[in-house]
Amino acid sequence: MRNLIKNSLLFLLLPILAIGQVKTVSSQNGKLVLNFYVDQGIPSYSVEYNKNVLVEKSPLGLITNHGDFSKGMTFSTAKENTIDEKYELERIKVSSVHYQAKEIILTLSNEKKQNIDFIFRVGNNDVAFKYALPQEGETACCVVEKEITGFNFSQNTTTFLTPQATPMIGWMRTKPSYEEEYNADEPIGTPSKYGEGYTFPALFHVANNGWALVSETGVNSSYCGSHLSDGTKDGVYSITFPNAQENNGNGTSQPAMSLPGETPWRTITVGDNLKPIVETTVPFDVVKPLYEPSQKYKFGRSTWSWIMWQDNSINYDDQVKYIDLAADMGYEYVLIDGLWDKQIGQDRLPALFKYAQSKGVDVFLWYNSNGASNDAPQGAKYRMNNSIARKKEMKWLKENGVKGLKVDFFGGDKQETIKLYEDILSDANEYGLMIIFHGCTLPRGWEKMYPNYVSSEAVLASENLIFTQRSNDLEAFSASLHPFIRNAVGSMEFGPVLLNKKHNRTNDGGTTRVTGDVFQLATAVLYQSSVQMFAIAPNNLTDVPSFAIDFMKKVPTTWDETRYIDGYPGKYCILARRHNDKWYVVGINATKETLKVKVKLPMFADKEITYYSDEKGNKPEMKKLKINKNGETSLTIQTNGGVILTN
Repeated sequence: MRNLIKNSLLFLLLPILAIGQVKTVSSQNGKLVLNFYVDQGIPSYSVEYNKNVLVEKSPLGLITNHGDFSKGMTFSTAKENTIDEKYELERIKVSSVHYQAKEIILTLSNEKKQNIDFIFRVGNNDVAFKYALPQEGETACCVVEKEITGFNFSQNTTTFLTPQATPMIGWMRTKPSYEEEYNADEPIGTPSKYGEGYTFPALFHVANNGWALVSETGVNSSYCGSHLSDGTKDGVYSITFPNAQENNGNGTSQPAMSLPGETPWRTITVGDNLKPIVETTVPFDVVKPLYEPSQKYKFGRSTWSWIMWQDNSINYDDQVKYIDLAADMGYEYVLIDGLWDKQIGQDRLPALFKYAQSKGVDVFLWYNSNGASNDAPQGAKYRMNNSIARKKEMKWLKENGVKGLKVDFFGGDKQETIKLYEDILSDANEYGLMIIFHGCTLPRGWEKMYPNYVSSEAVLASENLIFTQRSNDLEAFSASLHPFIRNAVGSMEFGPVLLNKKHNRTNDGGTTRVTGDVFQLATAVLYQSSVQMFAIAPNNLTDVPSFAIDFMKKVPTTWDETRYIDGYPGKYCILARRHNDKWYVVGINATKETLKVKVKLPMFADKEITYYSDEKGNKPEMKKLKINKNGETSLTIQTNGGVILTN
């Protein structure tokens, strides 16, 4: 990694800045403007883009048991830097990033002469900010009682949000687990479903002016995960700490900080269209790796029996069938899911591991993270929540050649739960294990912070297509949201590509898929995760078109480039991803009408490409298509259907 911080300048601000003066920072291209204010001792900020206000004057500050940094504030000093960094990161939407931003560190003092730094990074489409508290005198720690930070949007704004769940509700009291439905284009200030506010990320459409995606990043064991409050009638959404009842009431909801200490980054990505939202890398730009990888980790594709064959399939013979399926597909992994401790037995697992390895397939193994936080019964339990048991288990896993774990059932954002995520990750790295989280919180820059972190669910994922017909009926709607919201800020372990028409073992019962085959293939590209647990089943080798299986044998899971092409969240999405020199352009349609749209695809200009489409009745077809020399073409996407173009 190269990190150049240039043009550092330290200067004293004029005394008049303490009386309602604005400090302005403009992006490198001049389109994004951050305004920082102190009015009558109260700090705030606003964000403009292309001379339009997207985030109106919004509150800033912290209240701690050490001091109040939200009022009675005066300027002390400011320091400006230019940030210029390059980094490589295989596990996100692009493999190589050049991050450039202007940084300003504003030091303010409260009435007790205690200092706080307001740190802002301003890029061409992103604002990131955090607070830093120094150690002053003998005080070496504090509790953050409240964060005043808010995001204020005008009354002509609509929202694309998913609610934070009430703690200890849902199946076996496992919520919140970031598995709620989204509402699209709701009026600003609409009350949340549970009265608990909204989870990150949060998308706002400021009519006629542009878009803003709000989230947070850099959350580790030194803080809690946060979410947004319900919006006020004036359109202000504030940072809110976890509900005290999360994790069965265990742990504090207010984060404790050692001093000097910093909060996580709050991020706002803005644009006059959706391209910056889909393509942003700000969750990773502003964070640093927390440790070195113990080895080079290998990413790729996986099969898993549980998604279609469910609990009863976690037996030795059925796992052999899915290992064979992975080998037939040329996949790198198989996931052996929950209940293996009783239905296979730990003594038999080494033989199963060896069989997989003999077929060129490595293993991910499922664990229940739960200790005393919820009632989720599946085993293996009590091996990830305790450091002694965890290290013993991971040593055994390494000795048997297991490559990764899928750890489930967390249900909370308290600081002690974030610490559990971090402890699992850091211990796993010592044993050469990759980690996927399920039933969990949103990842917040973790791909860069933790080198063995792979992905998180944190979405209403493919298992719900098995559980309810409603999820199937809403599948296209949900899919058209994720690239703009959930998957825009972090890897999403959805478990896509369900090629069975009926969601059961024998493809003749259960819930019914309403989307087309090509729609399903498209989600392999639409959803980004460097390890994909694909939901194909052994019967799909013979009961779907051979070109579908050939596509699934070749589709990659890591990307060098991602480009937004067209779309609107909740209606349709067309995007492009590149792996080496091969491009995949995918589109899906959630509207009730056939979608006809003209697109520019310069990567295919004057080339013959392979074109997959769901035709009328969502009948899958594949053909060759010549793109004109200008890279322009027209796409027709059926309702609940998809298209794929690839070179």
